[in-house]
Amino acid sequence: MELYVFMYVIAAVLLIFLCSIIYLVIRRRVAEQKILIAEETAKKVLDDAKKEAETVRREAILEAKSESLKMKADFDRETKERKNELLQIERRLMQREDNLEAKEKGLETTGKELKEEREKIEQIKIVLEKIRVEVLDELKKISNLSTEEAKRLLLAKIEKDCEREAAEIIKNSMEKSKKDSEKIALEMITAAIQRCAVENVVETTTTVVALPSDDMKGRIIGREGRNIRAFETFTGVDLIVDDTPEAVILSSFDPVRRETARLTLEKLIVDGRIHPARVEEMYRKSTEELKVSIWEHGEKAALEAEVHNLPPVLIQLLGRLRYRTSFGQNVLSNCVEAAKIAGMIASELGVNVKLAKRAALLHDIGKAIDQEVEGTHARLGATFAQKAGESPEVVHCILAHHGEEEPKTVEAILVVVGDAISASRPGARRDTLEAYVKRLENLEKVAKSFEGVEKAFAIQAGREVRILVQPQKVDDLMATKLAHDVARKIEAELDYPGEVKVTVVREVRASDVAK
Repeated sequence: MELYVFMYVIAAVLLIFLCSIIYLVIRRRVAEQKILIAEETAKKVLDDAKKEAETVRREAILEAKSESLKMKADFDRETKERKNELLQIERRLMQREDNLEAKEKGLETTGKELKEEREKIEQIKIVLEKIRVEVLDELKKISNLSTEEAKRLLLAKIEKDCEREAAEIIKNSMEKSKKDSEKIALEMITAAIQRCAVENVVETTTTVVALPSDDMKGRIIGREGRNIRAFETFTGVDLIVDDTPEAVILSSFDPVRRETARLTLEKLIVDGRIHPARVEEMYRKSTEELKVSIWEHGEKAALEAEVHNLPPVLIQLLGRLRYRTSFGQNVLSNCVEAAKIAGMIASELGVNVKLAKRAALLHDIGKAIDQEVEGTHARLGATFAQKAGESPEVVHCILAHHGEEEPKTVEAILVVVGDAISASRPGARRDTLEAYVKRLENLEKVAKSFEGVEKAFAIQAGREVRILVQPQKVDDLMATKLAHDVARKIEAELDYPGEVKVTVVREVRASDVAK
C-alpha cells in the first residue's frame, strides 16, 4: 500500500515537472515571437521615420528655394523702383538747371532793359527840370508873386486841407473808439459773467421733513392735537400731516420761520419726547442756532465778496438773505455774484473797486426785512445802511439800483449792471433754467460724439467744454485737431451767446507695485 502511494507521488512529481518544462518551452516560443514582432515593428517605424524625414527635408528645401526666389523678386522690384526714383530726381534736377539758365538769361536781358530805362528817365528828369524853371519864371511874370509869397499861399492852402482831413480823421477815430468801447464793454461783461457761476435755489414756500416712521405722525399731532397746535403757535408755521409716507410738510411764506420750524421739528424727532413744553424748549434752541447760522452765512458772504468791516447789523441782515429767494434765485448768492461782477468791471474801468463791491453786496439788503416793514426793499436797504453808518456813496448806490433815484456815479451804474447780469445770465433764474441745462447737455453731447472721447463736461456756465480723452486712442497732435473739430461742430450745430472755449485734456498714467 505504501509502495503504491510512493509511486503515485513520484508520478505526480514527474507530471508536474513535465508540465513546467512544457510551460517554459511554450513561454519561450511566445517570447521569441513577440521579439520578432517587436523587431519588425521597430523596423517599420524606422522606415516610416526615414521616409517622413526625407519628405520634411524636401519640403524645407522647396520652401527655402521659394523664399529665396521671393526675396530676389522683392529685391529686384525695390532696385527697379529706386532706379526709377533716381531717374525722376535726375530729370527734375536737369529741368531745374534749364529753368535757372533761362532765368539767368532773362535777368541779364532785364538788367539791360532797366539800364536803358534809367538812362531815359535821367534824360526826362533833365527835360522836366528845364520845363519847371521855365514855368516858374512864367508864373512869376503872370502873378507878380515871388517864390516865398507863392510858398506861403501854397502852405496856407495845404494847412486848410490838412485841417479838414484831420477833422475827418478825428471823427472817424471817435466813431471807431465808440464801437471799440462798446465791444470792450461787452467783452468785460462777458468775462465777468464767465467767471461768476453760483448755485441756484428754486423758490418755494414749503419744506418737507422726513420721519423715521409713520407712527411719528401721531406723536407729532398729540392727544386731541395739542402738540401740533403748540408747534404752530410757537413757530408761526403751518404743519401739514397728509398721506405722504414718512414725511410731513412745513408751509410758510417767511423762509426764516420755516427754517426755524424745520430745525425745531428735527430736534423733537431725534429727542422723541414731544409735548408742548418740549416744543417750546426746542423752538428756543433752534432760534438761537439759526441766529448763529445767519451770522455765519453773513460773514461768509462778506468774505467771499471781499468786503470788510461791515457793521454787525448788516452782517445779520445779509445772513437772513440766505433764506430768501427771488424768481428761483437765492438773494444772498445774487448779492455775492453782483459784487464780484461789479468789482471786476470797476477794476477794468479804473474806478473805485471797493465801493462797487460793497454797494453791490448790500444792494438787496432790504429784502431781509421787506416782509416785516412797509416800503420798497431798495429804500429800506438804503435806510438801514445809512443808520448802520455806511457812506453816502453806498446809500446812493442802494437807492439807485431800482430807480428810486437817478444814478449819479459810475459805481451806482455798475451795481445796476452787476445785479442785471447776475439775474439775467443763463441758468440764474427759473424761467431760463431749462433752456440753460439743455444747452449744457447739447454741448456735452457734441463733444462725446467724437471717437476717443472718454468724458465731456460743460463748465463756466456753458462758456467752456472740458474733454477728457483716452490716451491710447488720441495722441498729443490728435488732441489739438480734436479741439478744433469740436469747436467747428459746435459753431455749425448749436446756438449760444458769446463764445465757447474747447479744452482737450490727455493724461497718461503708469503705475507699479514695489514688493
